[in-house]
Amino acid sequence: MKYSEYSVVVVGSGAAGLYAALKLSQQINMPDGVLLLTKSFLGNSNSLYAQGGIVGVLHQNPLDSTEKHVLDTLKAGAGLNERSAVEYISEASDEVINDLIENGVDFDRNSDGSLTFTLEAAHSVKRILHSGGDSTGRGITTTLCEKVRNDDNITVMENAIAVELLVNSDSECKGVIVYNALTGEHEIVYTSALILATGGLGQLYKYTTNPEGATSDGIDLAYNAGAIIQDLEFIQFHPTALALNPESRDRFLISEAVRGEGAKLLNNHGEEFMVKYHDKRELAPRDIVTRAIYNEMSKEHKFNVFLNASMIDSIKLFNRFPTISKKCKESGIDISKKPIPVAPAAHYSMGGIKATVEGRTSIRGLYAIGECASTGLHGANRLASNSLLECVVCAYELADYLSFANLTTPKKIDENIRTVIEKYSQLVSDADYDIKSLKNELKDLMWANVGIIRSEDGLKEAEQKIEQLKNDFKRDRKCLSIEEYEYRNMLTTASLIVKSALMRKESRGAHCRSDYKQTDNEVRHSNIIKSTEKELSYVK
Repeated sequence: MKYSEYSVVVVGSGAAGLYAALKLSQQINMPDGVLLLTKSFLGNSNSLYAQGGIVGVLHQNPLDSTEKHVLDTLKAGAGLNERSAVEYISEASDEVINDLIENGVDFDRNSDGSLTFTLEAAHSVKRILHSGGDSTGRGITTTLCEKVRNDDNITVMENAIAVELLVNSDSECKGVIVYNALTGEHEIVYTSALILATGGLGQLYKYTTNPEGATSDGIDLAYNAGAIIQDLEFIQFHPTALALNPESRDRFLISEAVRGEGAKLLNNHGEEFMVKYHDKRELAPRDIVTRAIYNEMSKEHKFNVFLNASMIDSIKLFNRFPTISKKCKESGIDISKKPIPVAPAAHYSMGGIKATVEGRTSIRGLYAIGECASTGLHGANRLASNSLLECVVCAYELADYLSFANLTTPKKIDENIRTVIEKYSQLVSDADYDIKSLKNELKDLMWANVGIIRSEDGLKEAEQKIEQLKNDFKRDRKCLSIEEYEYRNMLTTASLIVKSALMRKESRGAHCRSDYKQTDNEVRHSNIIKSTEKELSYVK
């Protein structure tokens, strides 16, 4: 097997991975440089498609403060946030946003040159920055991609997926096995710092706003290496995704910012309904709006409701939301005149690999940032636009943390690592699988049984069926494509989500059980999973 050595390996090229690689190169003299691995093309990620914006608690905004942002985040998180993480990330936002601007990110500005702040659901003040109206993720990602491409200290490896971490007998990560889709071969990469920035898991569900690559790869890698995973039952379903027909699986996001500008939700009778569910109506937290829409759809036996933006000035509407306007126009919808058909779709995972704000996990040498990590910022329900902020703040802090580390590439490989390497040298493929059909079977199962509303019976049925799918698709076999490895990873994470959802016998935030009431008390419990224990536990 071919092997290589790098001071740092970053897996994933969304905002978190790109910014981490860039800041590491800018701040640290690394003898072997940075390797940035990505499954498809550089920058293809959830970040690229993020519309709404990024939270900026900036000193120049007189209406805002860290205290206000922290309180908004804690309230949305339903009592499960780690307050210290919320405070840290909020306080760091001014410095990091300004660093992004210095690195070329162009946020939208007012006519006087000042930054434009907008409002989104569950925020008490206008603090959301955006770029290109409704293409903030693209604005950040494309800028960082260009910087990374032009950095001689960063090597980019596209069309390659990390398939197993190399962890020695001292529980320290020393590298990774990579499947290179261009050669069809496995390769060994040694490093002293392995950063997982692999993004989300929306593709586990029938309907999702996430791109095809959001298949929970980092969670599988970390779990099977023995890292602690926490709070995977908390999956956020975005309330408003374009729903033209029930067969359309991957759904285009209709940003929460549209409701922030005044758009109203209508049922199939043309009636506004959010007044029945929350005093903030369309600007209630996402989990509440999602369940309200789900309830209206169920009552009417329809696959969508509608979002009416016609009351917003048309010039402002088209300037503020050019991407949404264009997408809807392609489907025959003039959003200034006609309501948009919308329905909930899987969007974001609050849980993931347990990590600190600087990305440290329970395994030495292994770091996790972005959506695949669980820092405690989001709690049981993510506050809008906190995700991009978490990506860049944690990447920034991780680069600072590693500037004090010894980034010499490991030279000594012990028996544990040698065993893994030999396994991948000997693996054989024992079957030809229809991966697209298998993925769809899993996605349908997760949507039906582990979706917006859950129950004991439904979760146990899903648990049984997922175990059968895992038995049919052996983990210790040679996968022949990135898609096969993705399906393997999806099976692992689907199983963990179900186990976590069964363990949480309450409704809290984005986790709604039809057999348990909603709980919003201040007592915090987290579900943690560790592969070496093969069981769940509650941690206070």
